[in-house]
Amino acid sequence: MLIAAAFIGPGTVTTCLRAGIEDGYSLLWALLVSVVTTIVLQEMAGRLGLATGRGLPEVIRGYLEHPFLKWGLLVLVLVAVVLGNAAYEAGNVAGAVLGLEALLGGASPWYSWTVGLLALLLLWFGSYRLLERIFALLVGLMSLSFLVTAVALGPELGEVLKGLFLPKADQEGLWTVLALIGTTVVPYNLFLYASLVNEKWDGPSGIREMRRDIVLSVCIGGVVSMAILVTAAASEVGGLTGVLDLVAALEPVYGKAARFGLGTGLFVAGISSAITAPLAAAYVARQCFGWDQETDRNRFRAVWILILLFGVLSLNLEFKPLEIIFTAQVANALVLPFIAIFLWWGVRRAKAMGKYANSFGQNAAALCVILLVIALALKSLWSFI
Repeated sequence: MLIAAAFIGPGTVTTCLRAGIEDGYSLLWALLVSVVTTIVLQEMAGRLGLATGRGLPEVIRGYLEHPFLKWGLLVLVLVAVVLGNAAYEAGNVAGAVLGLEALLGGASPWYSWTVGLLALLLLWFGSYRLLERIFALLVGLMSLSFLVTAVALGPELGEVLKGLFLPKADQEGLWTVLALIGTTVVPYNLFLYASLVNEKWDGPSGIREMRRDIVLSVCIGGVVSMAILVTAAASEVGGLTGVLDLVAALEPVYGKAARFGLGTGLFVAGISSAITAPLAAAYVARQCFGWDQETDRNRFRAVWILILLFGVLSLNLEFKPLEIIFTAQVANALVLPFIAIFLWWGVRRAKAMGKYANSFGQNAAALCVILLVIALALKSLWSFI
């Protein structure tokens, strides 16, 4: 459920609301594809962690013998994750800022620094674990409210099914498709999960239970994302220019309370994600360079401080928060093919995985997912050029 909670953040809320407001139900299929993609990739990440007891960077360091190729791949993984998390961090801080704008009214340049300072203190003193549980509860309540709202608005079932199973997108819609994929298939979750599974299950014997856990939790997260999009489509908000338009999507059911509910949800989702993304980048850097947990603590902190600082500064360059979040999701989707290829390489290696290496069917599923995200990324870039 940690993975599901990770992608129900400010990026998911704002991107799904944007897709529903601008494209109606027509992009629901992109979320369905995202759910399947997430399940395939997270299962491979979990299997890699349980079978080897290592993360992907450590597998590269331990099982790739050619020094040039080994360090070349490690640098690519490091750059992809750090750059992707930097873009994602900008979206996380922007989401928390949107929450403050909804709660307090109006915009202020101090909002981003307030969010950054709070995240810095939580990371520095290590008290984020307890607060993340509280944040997860509040975000869970917000997600439940979207499910209730989606049903209460009475969407047309035929249109919902059509958007879910009949893929369609124009040239501009392709960027939104990429954003929907980027907000669901979060690249840094693949690295985190490979490490976290060993804390919950005992080695390869837990693979079957891990698979059930992934399917259930990701499907729940996917349904919540779809409910957010359906809520926006059914509410018939005219356009999306700021956080008040997001509030308007909930007002038909919640009235004036929509502003407080969405503001609180976006703020806590943004803060919790603003903690997780820098940490993930720092963990990947530690695994890539083999840093010791005790002696290299300052290097570890330097990585997450840089990621957090990038997120805060991005909001002080006169960019609009909604545009930053949308761009971050697209950047994630563009980074995803590289991460997916590295992960596929890791779980195909019999030397590292033994009998838990990919079967023919698993290789086929992974290849389909990789080709799909590459095709979407290239087509979107081509339309932009």
